[in-house]
Amino acid sequence: MKLDSNVSAVVTGGASGLARATATALAEQGVKVAIFDLNEDGGKQVAKEIGATFHKVDVTDEDSAVAGFEEARAANGQERILVHCAQVSRGGKTLRRNRDTGELTRLPTEDFAFSAEGILVASYRMASLSALGMAGLEPMEDDERGCITLTGSVAAQDAQIGQICYGSAKAGVAGLALPLARDLMDLGIRANTILPGIFETPPMLAVKDRAPQVFEGLNRSVPFPKRLGRPSEFASLVLELNRNCYFNGQVIRLDGAIRMPPK
Repeated sequence: MKLDSNVSAVVTGGASGLARATATALAEQGVKVAIFDLNEDGGKQVAKEIGATFHKVDVTDEDSAVAGFEEARAANGQERILVHCAQVSRGGKTLRRNRDTGELTRLPTEDFAFSAEGILVASYRMASLSALGMAGLEPMEDDERGCITLTGSVAAQDAQIGQICYGSAKAGVAGLALPLARDLMDLGIRANTILPGIFETPPMLAVKDRAPQVFEGLNRSVPFPKRLGRPSEFASLVLELNRNCYFNGQVIRLDGAIRMPPK
């Protein structure tokens, strides 16, 4: 896919982090970008900086997502690119022992369901809604109509203690790539999932300010290069996945060869 002003994109979570870098990189190519986020102030600021449109969207809510796509398409035209980064999740071990009583308690099913909704279900929601719109577009080179990029995590394969919700939901996002690609192949719509490692996103930069020794330990834990990933490197991969039509149904780790220990 040629990335230029003839192409529109939707980037979820674009107010910060990996999604912000991706929205910026796409806009620099001339792509018309719509940012979906619940952070209205941050999203509007990024949109102003890069010449994008902002739409307040809750990816866990069907009506909000549908309305967001309608607004974005009215502003920029039907998107050929979806990059889905937004998520919500909860943490905790499957079983935890109360320090005072010694009693074992179970992670509530509601917490697990909340995380599955906030990561896996939301990923399907955004991908399927976008694909439905892409299906009506005229095909481009190789009969391509669009490209969907989902964001998993290395926790999909290396989930740590306390990541039962997050890791299993992210594994589900990895599992979406191939069946999505196969379901949509006759429509010329591609789908891939990126599994980023530890990146310099706002939560990690907060660790740097609060506990610099911990932050340096994280840097040293990456085999090479010995640093956290840069959001621009995630964005660079997204651009290539969209440009290179032969990337389809792929799950790609972007992690400096890190493998997460149990804790």
